[in-house]
Amino acid sequence: MVYIAAWDEFVERSVEIFRSDPDTARYTMKYRHCDGKLVLKVTDNKECLKFKTDQAQDAKKMEKLNNIFFGLMARGPEVDLAEITGKEQTEAPAPKKGRGRKQ
Repeated sequence: MVYIAAWDEFVERSVEIFRSDPDTARYTMKYRHCDGKLVLKVTDNKECLKFKTDQAQDAKKMEKLNNIFFGLMARGPEVDLAEITGKEQTEAPAPKKGRGRKQ
């Protein structure tokens, strides 16, 4: 078991594990409320990667990783990650003008 400190490295290596052997790759998560710790684990019975955090903002990162794995499982391991993560959408929506109080 290897704990990966950097989130981006964990995601890249996790996707590599899944793409190399999607039939045996597993992704698990464990949250301990009393400690406030979240542990994500990806393994294929040959290599095991873990990421541990106690930061609340990492929950959004975990949600994005879930979406990546759901996309890889549903569409197949050869799918482009840009399609799943939506990174090709660089155009931001125009901000709405509110009826705020004039100063």
